[in-house]
Amino acid sequence: MNKIPETHYLNAKKGIWSWLTTVDHKRIGILYLFSVMFFFFVGGMFALMLRLELLTPTEMYIDSDTYNQMFTLHGAIMIFLFIIPAIPAILGNFVLPIMIGAKDVAFPRLNLLSWYIYIVGALFAVFSLVSGGADTGWTFYTPYSTTTSTAVISIVLGAFILGFSSIFTGLNFIVTVHKLRSPGMTWFKMPLFVWGMYATALIQVLATPVLGITLVLLIIERLIGIGIFDPAMGGDPVLFQHFFWFYSHPAVYIMILPGMAIISELITAHSHKKIFGYKAVAYSSLGIAFASFIVWGHHMFTSGQSELAAMIFSFLTFFVAIPSGVKVFNWVATLYKSSISFSTPMLYTLSFLFLFSIGGLTGIFLGALPVDIHLHDTYFIVAHFHYVMVGGTVIAFLGGLHHWWPKMWGRMYNETLGKISCLLIFVGFNMTFFTQFIMGSQGMPRRYHLYVDAYRPFHAFSTYGSWVMAAGFFLMAYYLIHSLFKGKPAGNNPWGALTHEWSITSPPPEHNFEEIPITEHGPYDYDKIVAKSTLVEN
Repeated sequence: MNKIPETHYLNAKKGIWSWLTTVDHKRIGILYLFSVMFFFFVGGMFALMLRLELLTPTEMYIDSDTYNQMFTLHGAIMIFLFIIPAIPAILGNFVLPIMIGAKDVAFPRLNLLSWYIYIVGALFAVFSLVSGGADTGWTFYTPYSTTTSTAVISIVLGAFILGFSSIFTGLNFIVTVHKLRSPGMTWFKMPLFVWGMYATALIQVLATPVLGITLVLLIIERLIGIGIFDPAMGGDPVLFQHFFWFYSHPAVYIMILPGMAIISELITAHSHKKIFGYKAVAYSSLGIAFASFIVWGHHMFTSGQSELAAMIFSFLTFFVAIPSGVKVFNWVATLYKSSISFSTPMLYTLSFLFLFSIGGLTGIFLGALPVDIHLHDTYFIVAHFHYVMVGGTVIAFLGGLHHWWPKMWGRMYNETLGKISCLLIFVGFNMTFFTQFIMGSQGMPRRYHLYVDAYRPFHAFSTYGSWVMAAGFFLMAYYLIHSLFKGKPAGNNPWGALTHEWSITSPPPEHNFEEIPITEHGPYDYDKIVAKSTLVEN
């Protein structure tokens, strides 16, 4: 019979101070979980308010300036406080060291410091919210961000501080993967989640400083009046776009690579089959990391760059689809003739395959110059971005959260409610954003507070979809919180997975392993280990 161990990482030390000073990677992952999910709630509420305002073509309850501030805060909070840190900081912190057979990350104190830096950066964002907000859009484009009277400096400084948290987390993961793998765990015996986290960490360490420098220059220009980006002072606003997108396109892969890493784990664990083309999936993570640095110019097709530069960036945009396509084809091949168990994590995995494929394919459309000229700055871009970021990263995160939730807390959630919640989110998401592809193709500009009556049915349907999606999220919050108090004990390995974290108790012990495990086989060798008694604990 499954039962929760008497002593584990959650109760090994007691009191709030033990949490605030912890260097246990699992506890730090939990601290990130509650912090990041709080800001997900805040960003989500902004989204619901925006969609409510757009229910009708005329002003409903907020004016244009407030609308601009709300979508800026929605975007900035969702990107910098939720999507970028969510998977690495929560799931990466919790399971990566256990997956490679380590007792902790390489730099435990630096790991705790990264959480405190995240909190400080978040406080600056909150300060900008209560001091009038910012109205520049989450990209902080100049020259508007250098001339507006809103709280640009505080929110930009918040994003600058958050970058250090991202860099420290990435640095920690790189050293951990290189130095703390268990005996016998070669590079090609590592779980694909670790490969994805490793590739993400490389981007975090190499790309984030560029954003930091850009934001510092923006602050200096506002404070001192040096002409860097503002053409009125001899600056170049397009230079800001080059700097910003040189970071922010790799940042797209800081967001999506961890989601892909989760899907690689969930596909194998819930279809009970060795992943198809392990090395191809592993190398494709590194390929995406490399390609992410050379395609930033496709965000600037309408900025006046040369025809040659636009043509080169268009080609490179098509090129970056190859490693992503490799992953999708290998995941689908893994499902072929497998023993699929339609658990909640698997439903999120299948949702990801559908939604991310739409996001990826529409990205190919936008890589084509003549198509992008027509669709640039329309709702087509909004829909594409959300299909990649929400349909990809967020859906994968939710799948990973459900997959590792029993390991984190030692208790199972209600599977029936989990499946209903997944269905609501999937249906609501497509109602909300697929409609926007149609609006965008017909010319509806993004970031508009008012619109012509012809777009009313699309906006109304999109708003109704946001309510369906919100219902799914609130249901999820209910059954996950309920599981903490009333959930059935999960046992060590409720899914029958083979990676190291499922070989220890749920919740894990304070130091993960009594003895460092020896890795004798690959992480997905189901065909070799079907008879092992550790597969499924009844």
